[in-house]
Amino acid sequence: MPITLHSKGKALDISHPVVMGILNATPDSFYNKGQDSDALSLLRNAEKMLKEGAAVLDIGGASTKPGQELLNTDEELKRVIPVVAELHKNFPDAWLSIDTYNAKVAKEAVEAGVSIVNDVSSGRFDDEMLKTVAALKVPYIAMHMQGEPKTMQVNPQYKDVVDEVMAYLQEICLKCEQAGITEVIVDPGFGFGKTVEHNYKLLYALHSFALLGKPVLVGLSRKSLICKPLKVNPEHALNGTTALHMVALQNGANILRVHDVKEALEVITLFQCLSENANY
Repeated sequence: MPITLHSKGKALDISHPVVMGILNATPDSFYNKGQDSDALSLLRNAEKMLKEGAAVLDIGGASTKPGQELLNTDEELKRVIPVVAELHKNFPDAWLSIDTYNAKVAKEAVEAGVSIVNDVSSGRFDDEMLKTVAALKVPYIAMHMQGEPKTMQVNPQYKDVVDEVMAYLQEICLKCEQAGITEVIVDPGFGFGKTVEHNYKLLYALHSFALLGKPVLVGLSRKSLICKPLKVNPEHALNGTTALHMVALQNGANILRVHDVKEALEVITLFQCLSENANY
């Protein structure tokens, strides 16, 4: 079934799975520990990811790793807007996404060249977010998170994690529609207020999120659901990430949000080979 995102007169076909490359403009990323977060390094990383085939680049200036406090708006703007402007100047045709829970940041980022707003809070942290995105007329990624980054991994609990995440995203999709947002992508929020067991239940049941009638984004890259079972740190979690990316694709993921673009696209290529021969 054709699925196309529209923003600023551009169209992005996601009928076949695509990759979103992560660009962290933060000094405290869980993976790169703030390395390569300056504008020049981000520009180089962006060029590399685009050459490798990333369909979207996701720029974030506020870390949402477990235990993290919410970031001051002015500091977030200072981190991301110059980066967005430089990326848009150098790669004017690239699809850029802003990873933010702040409506003001979303607005200024879109004005600086961003085409998608990616909000881990689904509007819960800023009452102006949904209204702002609707006015900007760009696609919106709505993610499930239990609690907020500071507390989300303090004993997360669900009666049925799949049912509860599904109900939450269904409600958010309705709120987006009521606000006037026409294109919504849903993200079950792997690692955001979930235990390792919760994450694997969601991954196993990922196909059920197609019932929402929205494209599905999956962010598994180098997260604790990989690191904990394998007893590795994020630096050594690429192999596990690759394995779970194939599972996500088989269960209906449309967008893979990743640190490693080349490897993720290799998984997509092999998944497509498998799909093309499914009826052999």
